[in-house]
Amino acid sequence: MKQHVMRTAAALALAVALMPSGAGRAQEAGSSEAEIQRYRDMISDPMSNPGFLAVDRGEVLWSTKRGTKDASLETCDLGEGPGKLEGAFARLPRYFADADKVMDLEVRLLWCMDKIQGLDTKEVVARRFSRPGVASDLEDLTAYVANKSSGMKYEAQLKHPREKEMFEAGEAMFFRRSGVMDFSCATCHGETGLRIRTTNLPDFAKPGKTAQESMGSWPTYRVSQTALRTMQNRLWDCFRQQRLPSVDYGSDIVTALSLYLVARADGGEILVPSIKR
Repeated sequence: MKQHVMRTAAALALAVALMPSGAGRAQEAGSSEAEIQRYRDMISDPMSNPGFLAVDRGEVLWSTKRGTKDASLETCDLGEGPGKLEGAFARLPRYFADADKVMDLEVRLLWCMDKIQGLDTKEVVARRFSRPGVASDLEDLTAYVANKSSGMKYEAQLKHPREKEMFEAGEAMFFRRSGVMDFSCATCHGETGLRIRTTNLPDFAKPGKTAQESMGSWPTYRVSQTALRTMQNRLWDCFRQQRLPSVDYGSDIVTALSLYLVARADGGEILVPSIKR
């Protein structure tokens, strides 16, 4: 018995000796952060970012005549005037009087496909998220249009009463807990310093640098999915991870959340398409 106690005490002493001190833990955390940043730098080389292939495909789609009206999207008004792309993404979502609706880029593209080109948007929406062997017109067009605002800063549109209403709806949904897991968006993104595995989680509860950097990096090429992804996909996946019912593509719910997030990132630089894990 005495020998057992002594062996246990010795093991505990060794374990304590091997445990990092407070300073040691801080050093390890710093080292991990440095390695994570090194990994991010390695995959952030624009010359090796496959997301720019989506930009090229989107440029072709933008000028290609399609649909029952045999028209291109070159007269589509994204808020800056027909066919004007520079800066349009930086000021979306916004209110469009011709549709009497607040729209994000992807919803507006669908509207233009329907009204200008006469395309079957149900078929386009069926391919909303690309997968092996199936391209997504919406992902490619979003990458192309968003890239025209790369280097510019977000200018959240909140002057029109409908834009204000949409922002308030997005803010309410961001903090609303629901579902079998009683989660809200704020559960993961309502506090500074949270992280899942190697991924730092941006804080969208208040305006700030992490919100700007995060929103300024969408759309992005996801290495783990070998595909370019947009904010519609990101929010759809957030609903899935919260075990909530699947949200419809282009729904007002997504537009409201997008406007709330853009408002939190107001003034942040857009650098897209980015590349992420």
